[in-house]
Amino acid sequence: MYLKVIVGLAEAKTDFSRTDPLDLGSLPPEVAARTRAAFGEDLTPEEAVRRILSDVESQGDQAVRHYTSLLDGFELESLEVSQAEIEDAFQQVPEDLLEALKVAAQRIEDFHKSTLRTSWVDLPSGLGELVLPLQRVGIYAPGGTAAYPSTVLMTGIPAKVAGVNDIILATPGKNGGTPDLAVLAAAKLAGVDRVYRVGGVQAIGALAYGTATVPKVDKICGPGNIFVTLAKKLVYGRVDIDGLYGPTETVIMADGSANPIYCAADLLAQAEHDPLACPILVTTSATLLEGVEEELGVQLGSLDRGVTAALSMEGRGKAYLVDTLDDALELANDIAPEHLCIMVDDPWAWAGKVRNAGGVFLGQFSPEVMGDYVAGPSHVMPTGGTARYSSALSVHHFLKTMPVVGLKPEVYGELARSAAIIARAEGLTGHANAVEVRLKEAQEVVEGVGNG
Repeated sequence: MYLKVIVGLAEAKTDFSRTDPLDLGSLPPEVAARTRAAFGEDLTPEEAVRRILSDVESQGDQAVRHYTSLLDGFELESLEVSQAEIEDAFQQVPEDLLEALKVAAQRIEDFHKSTLRTSWVDLPSGLGELVLPLQRVGIYAPGGTAAYPSTVLMTGIPAKVAGVNDIILATPGKNGGTPDLAVLAAAKLAGVDRVYRVGGVQAIGALAYGTATVPKVDKICGPGNIFVTLAKKLVYGRVDIDGLYGPTETVIMADGSANPIYCAADLLAQAEHDPLACPILVTTSATLLEGVEEELGVQLGSLDRGVTAALSMEGRGKAYLVDTLDDALELANDIAPEHLCIMVDDPWAWAGKVRNAGGVFLGQFSPEVMGDYVAGPSHVMPTGGTARYSSALSVHHFLKTMPVVGLKPEVYGELARSAAIIARAEGLTGHANAVEVRLKEAQEVVEGVGNG
């Protein structure tokens, strides 16, 4: 069996557990060994991250170069990627990949433009709200062994649509050289203003504190490994962050009408990310479950990352067999997954009942993988149950609001007595006085207008 099977809603609720994105106890021993070798002493991950951040704050570019050499094994000559390098990468990307990135970029831009909030004002009430973009945002795209041009599009384009003036991308290059060509092409398509070939904790520190070369940003967005995630947590308050992201997770809610081939493929697509990825099937059909198990065996052997997918299935793969679709949805809402894929006879009938999910994917032709690349919404979504209170990255993450109060004298007169009463109830007579001292003039202005 590839999936651990649990029968019944009550048993399912008791069984489900999560991996904390900052669970440092789950780190492999070789990580501790590398940390010891780099620092010459045993440091916890948090101690190592704090040291790097402190050094970057105090030493700037020198610390960025030092830790890149120490941890990544190469020297950085130039931190910033030149516009010429970006343009050259854009020209070198294979034509089919570039066209695919353009399709994705247009879909992402169209989606986020449709959700954009605008300022408003209501003169009679004397109220309004200014909706303003952040000035400068840093986005982080992991690199090294893999490249993620999709992440650049999914973070950079919402920021650009929001009207952010200055978008900074930090992404490591290979052996100190130019970052991945597709990543740079995506940066150009997303409207990124500057790119820095820096990764890891030192990149987060440079964005948060600023250096002579890397400008300080207002917000840092994007996924990363546990050290990057911990660094984002530690710099929060100096800058804003989008969230703390753990291993990817998908719940497929399916009935007997679902195609087991598709369900298995979608589970494996999540499982190949990481041994800690969480692929879950919640179904009312024992027959479907049997079919999915069979398909997992067929499809697993064809994956390039089959070993990783198998580890994920073994460690985190679950199948919950419940009595009704109402039970299935109740469990899904309790789990609050990053992705909820509804593979039932009438998926739209259930969409309005979902309360907790990073993103909802309806029907057999809306697999979560389409959301990863070309559907339109950002694929940066809340994990670890945080979908109970947070949302997928969107244009709104790059906006701030400022309420505006501009009361007319007559409105002031109508409200002032209530304000003064509340102020005195709180023992703040200075507040009450600041209200009452204006009452006479406000009344005179109103009467003057009325007699005019």
